[in-house]
Amino acid sequence: MSFEEAKAQVTPVHGSAALAEPSVNVRHRWTASIVLVNVGINAAFFGPIQVLLGQQAMHFNADEKEGILALVTGAGAAVSLVANPLFGTFSDRTTSRFGRRVPWVFIGALLGTIGLVGLAGAPGVAAMTLLWCLVQLGCNGALAATTAAIPDQVPVRQRGSIGGLASMGTVLGILMGAAIGAVVSGNFSLGFIICAVGLVVGMVPYLFFANDPVLDAKDKPAFTWLNFVSGFWISPRLYPDFAWAWITRFLVNVGNHLVTLYLLFFLTDSVRHEDPAFGVLVLTGIYAVLTLITAVIGGRWTDKVGKRKPFVIASSAIIALAALILAFFPTWIGALSGAAVLGIGYGVYLAVDFALLTQVLPSSANRGKDMGVINVANSLPQVIAPIIAWPLVTLLGGYVTLYVAAAVIGLLGAVFVVKIKGVD
Repeated sequence: MSFEEAKAQVTPVHGSAALAEPSVNVRHRWTASIVLVNVGINAAFFGPIQVLLGQQAMHFNADEKEGILALVTGAGAAVSLVANPLFGTFSDRTTSRFGRRVPWVFIGALLGTIGLVGLAGAPGVAAMTLLWCLVQLGCNGALAATTAAIPDQVPVRQRGSIGGLASMGTVLGILMGAAIGAVVSGNFSLGFIICAVGLVVGMVPYLFFANDPVLDAKDKPAFTWLNFVSGFWISPRLYPDFAWAWITRFLVNVGNHLVTLYLLFFLTDSVRHEDPAFGVLVLTGIYAVLTLITAVIGGRWTDKVGKRKPFVIASSAIIALAALILAFFPTWIGALSGAAVLGIGYGVYLAVDFALLTQVLPSSANRGKDMGVINVANSLPQVIAPIIAWPLVTLLGGYVTLYVAAAVIGLLGAVFVVKIKGVD
């Protein structure tokens, strides 16, 4: 399907600018604000996930660190499953004079900041788990709103490029999180505070430059609990392309989380790196640089040729290759090579798969909710990955088994992309 055909199939609802299909290219300052808010949100996610939560787990009980980390990250990810579609739905119905998305970005960032500051002084595993759940609630809420802003305001012909730049913000946030973990030198309390500051700083430009279209009150759908709850189910029979796109993103993200979840422990126990936190920073830096490059190039390239699926298939296969490198070459050189290959594949995947997803949304009136449902495919793997990873590492062969499983699951995601019929 061409971009012109995709645009022609969208029928604006009523008169709200918020519900119209965008046709004017977005400005650079708007794009910059989307990049920065993604930096802040992902620093708040990945600083803790990559290093700080692991260090805190070791602080509470070094012998049970894997189980503690699996518990905390799994509980937080379970909260994110609800937060993404819930905040997305609330933003779809918001008639604030500031727009549909901005209020929820602010509320989400506020909750995330409170949770991060609380983690700095968490007295035990229970408090650590509850506060990380609060961080996930807030940051996923903000993410749901900002993700929906892209199909709200970016025309189809520009979505690959903007998706690549938004992915650049994601990767910079991941890199910033790893840098925070390394710089604080084991002082995870200070690391959580720095993550909170990064979240606030990243949010502020978006609040000023969002240019968020206002939803007319007359276009706000009538509320019933039945419609509210049933709206989270998007029928695979009626919207098969949406369903296959969700499945492919879910599988690729399960594979990716299996690779990254125990990276700190992999460097400690298998590679035996003398400074695992610094090793995570180095690997993340290599991964980030290559992801930034390939996300921008891949996003522009897919917009130019008007195709999405070949890029998604190829990038998913490259991500699987990275997992196999880690499985069979558990050395520092192998880790460096795996990080480089992962960056090449994941950069293209982030940019192009996002653009593909925005083209299979069921309706313009529910972009926030629908993108929230899509974001569940990002969050649910955070619940599934610890459940899969812990027994594989501790009982069923260790990191070789873990990374081979990650590769197989990721490749399944590549296979199912061919089922999507409405996007080339």
